[in-house]
Amino acid sequence: MSSRPPVSRRSDLPSPGKPRTGDLLTLGRRIRHFRTARSLTLDQLAQATGSAASQLSLIENGHREPRLSLLQEIAAALDVDMADLLAAEPPNRRAALEIALDRAQRTSLYTGLGLPAVRPGRSVPTEALEALVGLHDELARRVNESIATPEEARRANTELRLWMRERDNCLPDIDDIGERMARAAGYTVGALTHRAVARMAEQLGFKILHVSDLPHSTRTVTDLASGRIYLPPASIPGGHGLRSLALQAIAHRVLGHVRPESYADFLRQRLEITYFAAACLMPRSAALEHLGAAKRSKDLAIEDFRDAFGVTHEAAAHRFTNLATSGLDLPVHFLRVDDAGALTRGYENDGVGFATDPTGAIEGQHVCQHWAARAALTSRDRTTEYHQYTDTPAGTFWCTAQTGTADSGEFSITVGVPFAHAKWFRGRDTTLRTTSRCPDASCCRRPDPELATRWADQSWPSARMHAQVLAPLPQGTFPGVDDAEVYAFLDRHSNTR
Repeated sequence: MSSRPPVSRRSDLPSPGKPRTGDLLTLGRRIRHFRTARSLTLDQLAQATGSAASQLSLIENGHREPRLSLLQEIAAALDVDMADLLAAEPPNRRAALEIALDRAQRTSLYTGLGLPAVRPGRSVPTEALEALVGLHDELARRVNESIATPEEARRANTELRLWMRERDNCLPDIDDIGERMARAAGYTVGALTHRAVARMAEQLGFKILHVSDLPHSTRTVTDLASGRIYLPPASIPGGHGLRSLALQAIAHRVLGHVRPESYADFLRQRLEITYFAAACLMPRSAALEHLGAAKRSKDLAIEDFRDAFGVTHEAAAHRFTNLATSGLDLPVHFLRVDDAGALTRGYENDGVGFATDPTGAIEGQHVCQHWAARAALTSRDRTTEYHQYTDTPAGTFWCTAQTGTADSGEFSITVGVPFAHAKWFRGRDTTLRTTSRCPDASCCRRPDPELATRWADQSWPSARMHAQVLAPLPQGTFPGVDDAEVYAFLDRHSNTR
């Protein structure tokens, strides 16, 4: 099975000497360019190659793929190399516009309008072609923008989550790349240093700079022309965040990412760069050595894993899911839950079962208040991990949770396993045990009947508006990024070289 998430890819490279179907327009325009440059008519070229003029017309207009033998005859008649005919780029700006217009008019987006096609003949000015191609590009952009709805994003995210579950949340190819680069930068054991991250950037030709005026819609900005990676100020407390952000920026280059064309592309890239950063901060071999020893001692603990590699609890918990099944033979689940009881991030391959919406998405869904993820938020002792067994319709699960605070409020990070696997973890001897009947609404979603009777007609709560309800659709080249702000930022800093 492939270790890269499912997205549409560009076509494979063609066989030597044979054009791809998508390149037929370029081939046809190159043939026309060389023919007209030599003042030959279609009839004259047809006579020289022993073919019909109508056939050559179809080839020049990208409607027919020529045989290799005919291509050789055309090249000989035009006195050009085959490589010149098969070059990937249009012969000039005019031809590029003609190809772009032809392709745009062949799309279902245009044909569905029922409008006639414009033939880009010699009588059509180049300025008119520029305008027509620009209009088609804007039409396509607006259509793509209109379908980039939260629902479309949730469906794409669900597809990606299920794809990862099939692979036990593990991407071995990226694991190998991350560890190899970390080792090449000097990593040996323990926490990956900031200096090692800087070396990784230097090996790719980049310098890391910390600035205080990053665009609000970005986490990092990479200046490809100057070889600079801009990060938030270095004075931010802690360190994992900055190392991770730098590694994620590096990952785009290492993994060969191109501009995302859809939410699916964008989300895949986010998943891959986050995974790459974790693979560098917690290299697979070193992480499994630590976790394997802890398992053999029956003393697995996320907090120890976190401290051993100098990362956040959430990063350690999520990295554990990458390694638990593939490296430790442990089925596992992971949750990040906010203080309102909503699931903001989750993963499972142990059958625990998360609530989903009609699209299959789990984000924003209610988490039972009897689960450890919710119970930990009510615990008075927040200094250590919270341990609990929970009996659910899907079986009994042991969980370990830790709480934290973000700008948006409190949250909990939970890792859990089926009852039979609790024996490997510290905290398995907890006496805390609850019962959850969710998704049965009577478990914790319905109010107490007595309270409902008392307050149903005597209360009027004012609901808090969630920001995402009115969030604007993506306007920039990348989903959610303000292009104008980013370009102004780069222009501002390019003058400080």
